[in-house]
Amino acid sequence: MMTAARPADAGHAGPGELDRYPYGAAVNSAPDRVAPAWDGAESDIARAGRRTASSRGRGLHGQLVQQLGQMIVSGDLGADRPLVPEEIGQRFEVSRTVVRESLRVLEAKGLVSARPNVGTRVRPVSDWNLLDPDIIEWRAYGPQRDAQRRELCELRWTIEPLAARLAAGQGREDVQQRLADMVDVMGHAAAQGDTMNFARADTEFHALLLQLAGNRMLDHLSGIVSSALHVSGGTSGGCERPAETSVGQHMRIVDAITAGDAGAAESAMRQLLAAHGESGGQTPGAPADHVVPAPREH
Repeated sequence: MMTAARPADAGHAGPGELDRYPYGAAVNSAPDRVAPAWDGAESDIARAGRRTASSRGRGLHGQLVQQLGQMIVSGDLGADRPLVPEEIGQRFEVSRTVVRESLRVLEAKGLVSARPNVGTRVRPVSDWNLLDPDIIEWRAYGPQRDAQRRELCELRWTIEPLAARLAAGQGREDVQQRLADMVDVMGHAAAQGDTMNFARADTEFHALLLQLAGNRMLDHLSGIVSSALHVSGGTSGGCERPAETSVGQHMRIVDAITAGDAGAAESAMRQLLAAHGESGGQTPGAPADHVVPAPREH
């Protein structure tokens, strides 16, 4: 699913601020109504529920997954925190079915666990599926955002040069042509200052490269690379206006792959990551402060 970009002036929300991608408008539709009671004087979810604003038009199920997921990943709902479906349904004014399906999605991501006679509880970070694209983007919103970007950058430095080396030995002319086509799109977009189409072509380029490597496990990581590009601001340069120099660097990768020169392909990818990678021109692994796009719908 496509992930919509956040406005350039949106900035980052502070830790615990959960109205970045607000839940349904129904929460605020009756301001004079008394909110359902929660454990304690003011529970974590109750506070978050009051802070929600207008809907971004996403389905109830997707919105609840988004809201609860960000609350867990940001630490607003700590490990072993019980999640009572009835209370969630009352607070966010959704049906049992919506709550149940949302919790199943979060359980599949390793964020919560449901056990007989225990109920649903938040799981510790060690149990999370940290390679899940949603969790990657949720971490990029909260207090872990610098660590998330650094880890993504380091992962890209590990897998993409290898993918470029392997791709040079595959001889897949059809995929090579698609890579070249993406570079052409990037060049046109850079000339027009079209950041959106540049980012789309850039993401497609890197996904195709992992596919061309001929290693199914590397291909499976393409979603992680896509998420890395999204959380760095959308382009491999990490800048507001796409850089034309980045186009030439991508083309050098294509030329090396087409020539079957594995060493040159690997070197060209390392040069691209060093100059325009997740670090936004900084040293590899250094955090960059870019606007993060909205996580995908469910």
